[in-house]
Amino acid sequence: MKDLTPMYVPTFDDVLAAHERIRPHIHRTPVLTSSYFNELVGAELFFKCENFQKAGAFKVRGACNAVFGLSEAQAALGVCTHSSGNHALSLSYAAGRRGIPCNVVMPRTAPQAKKDAVRGYGGVITECEPSTSSREAVFAQVQAQTGGEFVHPYNDPRVVAGQATCSRELLEQVEGLDAVIAPIGGGGMISGTCLTMSAIAPGVDVYAAEPKNADDAYRSFKAGRIIADDAPETVADGLKVPLKDLTWHFVSNHVADIFTATEEEIVEAMKLTWKRMKIVMEPSCAVPLATILKNKDVFRGRRVGVIITGGNVDLDTLPWMKG
Repeated sequence: MKDLTPMYVPTFDDVLAAHERIRPHIHRTPVLTSSYFNELVGAELFFKCENFQKAGAFKVRGACNAVFGLSEAQAALGVCTHSSGNHALSLSYAAGRRGIPCNVVMPRTAPQAKKDAVRGYGGVITECEPSTSSREAVFAQVQAQTGGEFVHPYNDPRVVAGQATCSRELLEQVEGLDAVIAPIGGGGMISGTCLTMSAIAPGVDVYAAEPKNADDAYRSFKAGRIIADDAPETVADGLKVPLKDLTWHFVSNHVADIFTATEEEIVEAMKLTWKRMKIVMEPSCAVPLATILKNKDVFRGRRVGVIITGGNVDLDTLPWMKG
């Protein structure tokens, strides 16, 4: 039977508590700028580099908040989750720091670099087919066997509060922002961004960026209800999952607009960032820049925070190597 209990919606007090809890386990990541991109867009872009985060992704923030917020009794059984990669390795990292077990369900098609990282942090992987339905079915079996605390990749108040610490840092690092843009898949980072901005910088517009091949959040936003795709195909492997009730709450109430980019535009933006900024980033992280380049009129003349969400790339299968 479907659980009809309303989900707790985190507040900015939860964000402040999360930041104190996770501070010993995360990096305060730098903000980089590029005169090349500023001139290209006609805006001032400030890149918040979560690709330099512990475990290589912003998801360490939410994972650490969840893991270090567990009681001793809860922690004894460990944690479990399903994830295409970054949440899996982030939860494995956090669990390892606390010395508790971590079981993760990952699609068999997940990047090898992310699987290797999960195992490197001590996580135990069970593979599933690359669809939301398979992921959730296999996960139910794993959780029943282990009894671990489920830490959802994004539809979890502890996770959203943790992700919100990223934009809190960004506001401390850059004054006078007009807008912030981040990728959207399940919506954990964008929800955290909405939470922070609505609480302490309500005049800052929050935009989301999504692959056109996995544009269920865009279609949900336009329709006013959640529309979920089961198994979209996109180079942005971190953005294939659908919105859930908690993240939809933030997206529907606080996001100014959602923009999409084609596969070619995503790869080109990724390549351009590597070339011009000399930083390693995943395809998912290139989606915001791809949409900025496509919608220059929206951003021209503005100070824009761009969240680069992760840098866990399989260097043997870079998207521009194909063909």
